[in-house]
This record gives sequence, C-alpha cells and structure tokens, in this order.
Amino acid sequence: MAATRSRYHLLDEIRGFCILLMVVYHAFYTLATSFGLSLAADLFNIFRPVEPLFAGIFILLSGFSCRLSKNNLKRGLLLAAVAVALSVFLWFVMPSQMIWFGILHCLAACILLFALLRKALNRIPTWLGVLLSAALFALTWGVPYYNGGYFGIPPFAVYWPIAWQQVDFLLPFGMSTLYTTDLFPLFPWFFCFLAGTFLGNWKQSLPKCAKQLHIRPLAFMGRYSLWIYLFHQPVIYGLATLIDSIL
Repeated sequence: MAATRSRYHLLDEIRGFCILLMVVYHAFYTLATSFGLSLAADLFNIFRPVEPLFAGIFILLSGFSCRLSKNNLKRGLLLAAVAVALSVFLWFVMPSQMIWFGILHCLAACILLFALLRKALNRIPTWLGVLLSAALFALTWGVPYYNGGYFGIPPFAVYWPIAWQQVDFLLPFGMSTLYTTDLFPLFPWFFCFLAGTFLGNWKQSLPKCAKQLHIRPLAFMGRYSLWIYLFHQPVIYGLATLIDSIL
C-alpha cells in the first residue's frame, strides 16, 4: 500500500494519454496504408503534425521518471534487451516493418546515458540544466535528415554532407536514411529526455493531486505503456483484418 500511495498517478495518466494518442495515430496509419481507407488517410494527415508533441511529452516524462527510479542502469539494460528482441523479431518475421532505432531503442539509450552521466549532471543547477537542454533540443531539431539535416537555427545553421545519409551507423543520430518504420534519433530527443531528468529534481514540488488517481483507464495505460506499445500494432491489424473480412 505504501508503494501505491507514493506513486505519481498524474504522470501515469499523462503518459497513458500519450499512449492512447499513439494507438489512434497508428490505427489511422494502418487503415490508410494496409486497407486503403481514404478517411483514415485524411485523419492521419491531420493528426501527423501533432505526433512529435505527444511523443515529446512521453519522452520528457520518461526522463522525469529516472529521478523516481532506484536503478536506472537495470531499467535501461532491460529496455535495451526488449528493443533488440523487437528488432530481431521483425527482422525474421516482418522485415517490411523493420525498426532499427525506434522509440524503445531511443529511451533505452537515453536511460543508460543518464545512468552513466548522473553524477556529472547532478553538479549542474536544475534551472540551468533545463535551459541548456531546451537550447540543445532547439539547436539539434534539424539534425535528422527528415528535418533538414542541419545543426543550428536557420539562417545560422551548419548542414551535414549528403554523403553522411548513406552511413548506416549514423541512424541513431538521425543522419542516415537507412529504412526503418519508426525512428526517434538521439538528436534531438536525448535533450528532451534530459530536460525531463532535470525537471525531476523538482518532484517534491508537485501538488498533492499528482498522487491522486483521476482517470483509472489512462493511469492503467500509462503504467503498462511498454506492453501496449509492443502489442498494439498486431491487435490493430488483427481487428482491422477481421472487420474487413466481415464487411
């Protein structure tokens, strides 16, 4: 009971809302690309611009949660194992849906980096850490090739050589065009995560309502977000196939 009372249910609920949006987003994508539903394609295109927002909130909360964990190294290694297992599974079973460096890989790398750098990061004042993380996030937003392939803020930006897009090992930084159905590179997302770890220093300043349960289904989804991420796509595809065969 003590563990339940100390849990920040509000964080679970916000995380659960982000996961719900992700499920809806992927449902529109599946219905549009695999079943040719034009309405789903229209909804997907409307929904697409806000995808980085709810993904960013989810990553920010993951960083915040590192300040609540007793063993981030263990968490990072376990998540890395799950991410690698997912990639191996897709490689053999669904190579057309291959994920080389998706959000699980990104979060695993971020957690491990934080665990290794925590003592050094603890020397940085919280307010300064948040500001530096936000600045680095803005400066690296254009690093991934799909955002332009540059560092800085135009017109004061440095563009990466086009040849780098053919270097596969640069994919974790967003610089490679290696095919992957899900890509969350360390640039800029590590700095979003890092901002969350600094904000986590202020966890004691959260209002009492943060530990109160408000919307149970969202709290449940947030608490079991990893399992929902792993299995939501097969469920969506299976239900869509069943409905399609009936109709």
